[in-house]
Amino acid sequence: MTTRDGKGPDLQRSLTLLWSGRARGQRGPRPKLSVAQIADAAVRIADADGLEALSMQRIAAELGYSTMSIYNHIPSKDLLLEVAADVAAGQPPELDRTADFRPAVRHWVGALWAGFHSRPWLLRVPLDHAPVGPNQLAWLDRLLQPLLAAGLVGGEARAAALHLTAVVRGTAQISLSLTNGHTGADLAQAIDELIDPDGYPGLAAVHAAEVAGSRLAEDGTMTAELSFGVERFLDGVEAWVAAETRRDSDNRDN
Repeated sequence: MTTRDGKGPDLQRSLTLLWSGRARGQRGPRPKLSVAQIADAAVRIADADGLEALSMQRIAAELGYSTMSIYNHIPSKDLLLEVAADVAAGQPPELDRTADFRPAVRHWVGALWAGFHSRPWLLRVPLDHAPVGPNQLAWLDRLLQPLLAAGLVGGEARAAALHLTAVVRGTAQISLSLTNGHTGADLAQAIDELIDPDGYPGLAAVHAAEVAGSRLAEDGTMTAELSFGVERFLDGVEAWVAAETRRDSDNRDN
C-alpha cells in the first residue's frame, strides 16, 4: 500500500480519498474529474475484465483524461484498489431490528457472501489495515447492531463482527478457488477417482455425506459449507452471553 516516508501505510491519505466528496459545507464548482468518477470507472473495468485489467492507463482512456490526471487524484495503484473496493462493496442490507438476532446475522452473511460471488475480484484486493471507507464501515455497523442486541458489549461485539467477516471472506475465497474453471460435478468426480478411503478416511467420509445430500441453510441465503460454521458461531454467541448473564447474577447475589 502507499507509504509515507517508507514507514508504513499512509492511513491519512486513505481516509482523505475514501471520504472524498463527503465533507459537509464545501462550496464552489465541482472539479471536472473526481475520485468518485475514477473509482466508479475502476469498478466497471474490474467487473468486466477482472482485476488484472485494472490500470491507471485503462481508467484514463475510459474517462478521456491523461494518465497523469488520474495520478493527480489517486497517487498509487494500491490506493486506487482501496477506494474501488469500498465503492464496489455498496451499501449493506437493511436488517429487521425487531426479530431475533440470528435471522438478522444470517441475512447480513448471505448478502456479503453474494457480494463476494458477484464481484470475486474484491477478494484479491490486499488488506493493509482495518476497513475505514464509508461503505465498509456501514457493513460493519450493520452487523454490530444485531450482535449488540444479542447481548455482546463493547469490544466483544466488534471482535465477533470482525471474526465473522473473516469467516465469510475466507470461505468465499476457498469456494471460488476450488470451483474456478470447474463444475461441482468435475470436483466430485475427481475426488471419487483420487481419494482413497484408507489414506484419507476423513475426507472420504465427508465427501460421501455431501454426495448423499447436504443440509442447506434454513432461510436459503447461505450454502451448506458456510451455514454450518455461521450457525455454530451464533450458538457460541448465545452460550457466551448466557454464561456472562449468569456470572453477573451470581456476583450480585454474593
